[in-house]
Amino acid sequence: MIILGTLVILCSLLLIGVSVPLAFGGVLIFLAYMGGHEVSGYLPTGHWKMNSLVLLAIPLFIIAGSIMEKGKIAAPLVSLAELFVGHLKGGLSAAAVVASGIFGSISGSANATLTCIGGIMMPHLRKAKYPEGLSAALIVSASPLGLLIPPSASHILYAWAAQQSVLKAFLSTVIPGIILISLLCIVNYICLSRYKGLQLELGQKVDNFSLAFRSRSIKAFPAFLMPAIILGGIYGGIMTPVEAAGVAVIYAIPIGIYIYKGLTWKSFLQTMRGAGVTVGVVMVMIFMVLIVSRFLVFEDIPSIAQELVYSVSDNPIVILLMVNVAMILIGMLMDDISGLLLSTPLLLPIVQSVGMDPIHFAAVLGVNLGMANITPPTAPLLYLGSQVTETPVNKMLKPTLIMILFAWLPTLMLTTFIPEIALFLPELLLG
Repeated sequence: MIILGTLVILCSLLLIGVSVPLAFGGVLIFLAYMGGHEVSGYLPTGHWKMNSLVLLAIPLFIIAGSIMEKGKIAAPLVSLAELFVGHLKGGLSAAAVVASGIFGSISGSANATLTCIGGIMMPHLRKAKYPEGLSAALIVSASPLGLLIPPSASHILYAWAAQQSVLKAFLSTVIPGIILISLLCIVNYICLSRYKGLQLELGQKVDNFSLAFRSRSIKAFPAFLMPAIILGGIYGGIMTPVEAAGVAVIYAIPIGIYIYKGLTWKSFLQTMRGAGVTVGVVMVMIFMVLIVSRFLVFEDIPSIAQELVYSVSDNPIVILLMVNVAMILIGMLMDDISGLLLSTPLLLPIVQSVGMDPIHFAAVLGVNLGMANITPPTAPLLYLGSQVTETPVNKMLKPTLIMILFAWLPTLMLTTFIPEIALFLPELLLG
């Protein structure tokens, strides 16, 4: 009964708009005063688990993402992507997808990717007479690529919570991310095929492609160098993820101020204050979720959930489908970090019981939570995208559902039922 009450309280608070940290705080109050549980006994667990060097990468990547967002580091990346595909029909919106993947590999954040790419690309798409609702929906649908293309803060947390290799968790989502980029571009092209009057905004530059390419490549080189340094340092064994995150912050500051001139020292301090607030919220949220997760484990909820699943079916395909549905529902109610920290202890034992590798589950979890964050009715990224692109949600709803059905769901099914998609790169590069 206490378990049901916990779930009801948590879902109710989230549905009425209470922030995630406060919602989990409400659950702890419920457990303390109504459930007969000594919550203070769980508090040291949260403190002890957060006393981890790996977690330092989270605030550092958040700071780096904020600096890149304000420093206009995404603009040259978008410009270079436009040069390659902007002269094709539907190419300008496809450039937004490609740019989201590139920027996601730098920031590791869906929110930062959506804010940067959406703010840059939407004016171009309106000028080229692209349909507003479809364009905004595509940008929103591509923003979770920041969770899939490494480095990703979410997968650092997963590796920490599941006691797995951070590098393998990073690599597990690379191929799913590439599949998703391809499918989003294909679906976008098909949807645009019935629209007339699209302007090929960059068509006049095709004849002078080599000159334009050299010019834009030189301008974008410092931005491209950033993921090369981060990922090359990590996979080359030169830096740990924490050290790479610190290097990302140090590198982003002069690039944003002196090269792309999106930042001044005054605005840099404001950016740091904003990043500090975000870091504070995230770390408090992690602390609260850890305590609730500890309670669930202490009450043997993972075993109860496993027995419940097996009472429905012992077919591995059916079990994996049920697990996917559960992850989608969790992701629809909360942000990716909270959903990940709750899903990992609850669902990892279930998928391992049917033979799924924990690194494979990292990829499935990443795709699930990314899709859930754009899935109505909650869809936090959808509502943020509406503000960033200045497009009403009702115009974005139908094309977003199309992107989910024909791009995100196929990616999820392929990642779930073809383990090699997630495990090929980790096994090839790391054994």
